[in-house]
Amino acid sequence: MDLLNSLFQSAPWGPLRLGLHAVFLLAAIFVLKRVLDLRAVVGLKHLAKPRAGFALAGMLMLAGFGAVLAYQATWQLSGTARPQFIAFMQLHDRRQFNPAHWIERGRILDVAGTVLAESRVVQTPAGPTAQRYYPLGPDFAHVVGYADPRFGAAGIEAAANIQLNGGTPDSLADWGALGRQLLTQGKRPKGNDVTLTLDAALQRLAMERLGERAGAVVLLRPQDGAVRVLASNPSFDPGRIEADLFLRADPQARLLNRATAGLYPPGSTFKVVLAADALDRGFNGLIECPADGWTTSRHYRKIRDHDYYEARRAGRTWQGYGRIGLTTALVESSNVFFAQLGVHLGHDAFRATTERFLFNSRIALGAGNSRPQFMRTGRIPRIANADRYGLAQASIGQGKVLATPAQMALIAAAVANDGVAVRPYLIAGEQPAAVGRFMQPATARQLQVMLRRAVAEGTGRGIETPGLAIAGKTGTAENSFGASHSWFMGFAPADRPALAFAVLVEHGGYGSTAAAPIARDLLLLAEQRGHLP
Repeated sequence: MDLLNSLFQSAPWGPLRLGLHAVFLLAAIFVLKRVLDLRAVVGLKHLAKPRAGFALAGMLMLAGFGAVLAYQATWQLSGTARPQFIAFMQLHDRRQFNPAHWIERGRILDVAGTVLAESRVVQTPAGPTAQRYYPLGPDFAHVVGYADPRFGAAGIEAAANIQLNGGTPDSLADWGALGRQLLTQGKRPKGNDVTLTLDAALQRLAMERLGERAGAVVLLRPQDGAVRVLASNPSFDPGRIEADLFLRADPQARLLNRATAGLYPPGSTFKVVLAADALDRGFNGLIECPADGWTTSRHYRKIRDHDYYEARRAGRTWQGYGRIGLTTALVESSNVFFAQLGVHLGHDAFRATTERFLFNSRIALGAGNSRPQFMRTGRIPRIANADRYGLAQASIGQGKVLATPAQMALIAAAVANDGVAVRPYLIAGEQPAAVGRFMQPATARQLQVMLRRAVAEGTGRGIETPGLAIAGKTGTAENSFGASHSWFMGFAPADRPALAFAVLVEHGGYGSTAAAPIARDLLLLAEQRGHLP
């Protein structure tokens, strides 16, 4: 490539290019002439001339070929007026003389103006070229993405490509000026800045607290969906994209955005979904929760509460919860209660609830003007009506239930926002848009009280912090590949929610010991930075 760049920049290249074009034109005329005189070439001149239909077909083929060449010519002659052409040349043409490399793409900034990506002009053997830099590196790689001439673009670099290159989502009139600047190279064209809703300080703290552990953190405003943190670990350096990142054999799956695409059993955090459905249906009964657990059939292992195993490890006998209602069951996170509740509500109710909560779908993270980004919600396959044990397992967030951290944060935000889920977005200035009503307002308000009690006196009491009034639900999700995943989802302050969150730590164990402290630390910093009332 360096040799080619040197050749293309050398003085003889101009005349040589004209000569090559002339040779190509003469060769094309010669081939065309020989094709038209095919009968003479193959010695069939004595045969009758082909019918008119064949001639018409040949003319149509030539016309089609000419149309393709004409279309290609419009790209070559006026491509600089098209954002798609500029993006292609910028991302997939590595030749240094490529004029698209002159563009100083706009900066990507956080909500406070911290630079997350910028273009810097560097001197190369072929002249000055704009190169992309990412000052905060891996901490923002999954959100900001990368713009690389070999591997293309991802993240905000792809979603806001037109704006970063100098266009706008509504009008592309300014692309004419951009094209002229590229062709004449009289003035270095510059793109427009893009401001995100992220807070760099909160994002960096989230990555710092995850440390060497794989996991994800999502923090957003319930009322409008503005995302303050979208962290995924392990990450990669967007300024040093290498081929091994794209290999399936990458043991760390560094390219995977665990926040928006990682599918995990949600464990006890899923009980919020089941509780919402029960409250919407008017459930207010008591369920017997024996200490030894419960199952749908003697052929299946009993579903037990975590207190049972804690007592057994300590050499004690646990007495069980006895007959309890929904509030106590959610505060204490009783598996036995919710397994029975799910079977009591039935398969049809479970399917309808997961559909209402938008499982098995994707949600756009804002519109973007080039390539929209999406978050997965989760995956819950249909549970056969005869499979009561599968329904019991799914009702406690195990079995066939999988969810992304972004989805659990959206559910927490819906509880905080009186039942309405608002689409998360990353680019500042976008208009809020509801994606659905997950539960009735009265149900949401009841859950707000229950989740506050879960932190004040239940499984999340280890992070109870004066002044924060955190409401949340812990989760310890069993998985087949090692230690349990640690979850914590919720919002704060409980009486006037300003931020909702979900934290996942892979193989972190109890949600109360690994995930919950990360959420508390983020909320403390958010309070200092004015994100909490």
